Amino acid sequence: MGLLSLGTPMHWDEAKKHAHHVRTHGIIQFLNLWEATKDSQKDCLLWGDEVEYMVVSFDEETKRARLSLRVWEILQVLAKQEEDAKLDPTNKQLVDSSWHPEFGRYMLEGTPGQPYMGLPRDLLAVERNMKLRRELARKYMKPNEVPITLTSYPRLGCAGECLDPHYKPHGPAARSLFLPDEVINAHARFPTLAANIRRRRGSKVAINMPIFHDKNTPKPFIDPTIPTFDDYPEDKNAIEQGAALPDHIYMDAMAFGMGCSCLQITFQAVNVEEARKIYDQMATLGPIMLALTAAAPIYRGYLSDVDCRWNVIAQSVDDRTEEERGLKPLKDNKYRIPKSRYDSIDSYISNDPNNKPEYNDIPLIYDKDIYKKLSDNGIDDLLARHISHLFIRDPLVIFHELLNVDDNESTDHFENLQSTNWQTMRFKPPPSKTSPIGWRVEFRSMEVQLTDFENAAFAIFIVLVTRAVLSFNTNFYIPISKVDENMKVAHHRNAVLGEKFHFRKQIFPQSRPGTPATGTPSGSPRVSHATLPHLNRPAGQSQSEEYELMTIDEIINGKPSVGFPGLLGLVNNYLNTLNVDIETRCEISKYLELIKKRANGTLMTAASWMRQFVQNHPEYKQDSVVSEKINYDLMKTVEKINKGEVQVPELLGNFTV
Repeated sequence: MGLLSLGTPMHWDEAKKHAHHVRTHGIIQFLNLWEATKDSQKDCLLWGDEVEYMVVSFDEETKRARLSLRVWEILQVLAKQEEDAKLDPTNKQLVDSSWHPEFGRYMLEGTPGQPYMGLPRDLLAVERNMKLRRELARKYMKPNEVPITLTSYPRLGCAGECLDPHYKPHGPAARSLFLPDEVINAHARFPTLAANIRRRRGSKVAINMPIFHDKNTPKPFIDPTIPTFDDYPEDKNAIEQGAALPDHIYMDAMAFGMGCSCLQITFQAVNVEEARKIYDQMATLGPIMLALTAAAPIYRGYLSDVDCRWNVIAQSVDDRTEEERGLKPLKDNKYRIPKSRYDSIDSYISNDPNNKPEYNDIPLIYDKDIYKKLSDNGIDDLLARHISHLFIRDPLVIFHELLNVDDNESTDHFENLQSTNWQTMRFKPPPSKTSPIGWRVEFRSMEVQLTDFENAAFAIFIVLVTRAVLSFNTNFYIPISKVDENMKVAHHRNAVLGEKFHFRKQIFPQSRPGTPATGTPSGSPRVSHATLPHLNRPAGQSQSEEYELMTIDEIINGKPSVGFPGLLGLVNNYLNTLNVDIETRCEISKYLELIKKRANGTLMTAASWMRQFVQNHPEYKQDSVVSEKINYDLMKTVEKINKGEVQVPELLGNFTV
């Protein structure tokens, strides 16, 4: 999760005095990095996935499932094993995994030890590697602990013992009514991040997710479990001033959002221009994949009326002051900022001719002085706006020891801002001027799935989409305001079947039959548009006619009646251009079949399956409450699914895990 540095973090009162220094030197560091790496060329695609796990502790006697706070110990063992593997590369198992801390003390992040290439055979290694990681993590856990890939823990913040060991709520960092600070990773960055978000904002974060109104859910729903504490008058004031909304599930700490898990994919492009193209094209898919991977219907012991985590995290790290949120006139702050620093992207950045100015149709707030400095040093308009937009934010965690660094050697100040703008896509420069790592793009919207098979399927699908995008030079551009609308719709309960999303009707560039596509990734064949359906924009067609509302089934599986191939059609066309043996193609096809069936409703999303599990549980009282027993049985079932002990055809069909 972002930049992890060692040192002594500053309290916000001190850190804010150095915010200008960090921004100023962060831009200098970016310019130095740009000058050294802007012409960097890599031979081929490299990519990797990030899977975030929660460690759940089962108490068989009391029938409780709790989050284990021992993960820091487990990570230390895994880190040592990783270091040992560098000295003994014959230990293949350890070489093939890498481990990282996350915000929650019950979370760990696993990645492949080495990046994958873009070859079809590499795709078949993904699920095996995910299984290996889960097995390796489990090896260093207690017999009653299991690593579960769950987007949001259903009873995080509930009264009683949802944590192992149990701690009472409150603490100087989060000051939560529901969670202790002990739930936060022990590294100094994390509690400082939580505290400084609260201090900068001027109040605790206020997270409200709509309650699912079942037959016996009170109307209006006023949460009876919200406590008050005399030692934190701000809590009483916040509740009295409406922080907890009627008919909503109220949460009050960063851990409720950053304590969620996800599946992220990072791609290394051949060069910076290819990275920018991938960034733009995949940005339009962020909401689609959020809805398709929906896996987070329960918060703080209640069924919600949403299926996804994204808005929970956005609210959980919203450090904007009342002035920046538009609640008060600007006086002490410079900008009115429409979004949290965790949200959808605000602008396209590619110089692709398909990127018309009218697609960037929402006002972009950016630092004019930083923009000028970037422009004066040769950064083009779109990239200068992107970087200067990120830099309207303040650095939240500054370490004393890293305040004054060599801007020719360090990128700490740039990464300080870069890594705390958590958006659906992240455009990532090389980590240093001399690093062998190139220009990268991170796809961040997907929710983590319950099984390694599902996570592998979505990872493989996204990788193949990027390959097809570059091979066929597709055009997914729609106005970015419509992408924002799609993000809102993606959260809706069962959006994958019940909602429509803005999507471009004509995704191939205008060309004469037989004209090769541009932007073909290294190592891929040139592809003739003569092999693809022509969906060129007719002369005189307006921008609003370039896109329409489509179901996810249509976006993924296509609209044959009008020749729209869908993303799976695009992927299959790409695979047809490769020299893939039948066995490999069949193996890849089973993952793509899962995507197809999720999109057309043959198989449920994880969110729908969990919602159904709760509503069918004998202890459920149709009151939206997810009790300890329901949660225990749900966690046990998820673990049995991963072991192959329980079959869930409504979720996985005939696929084996």
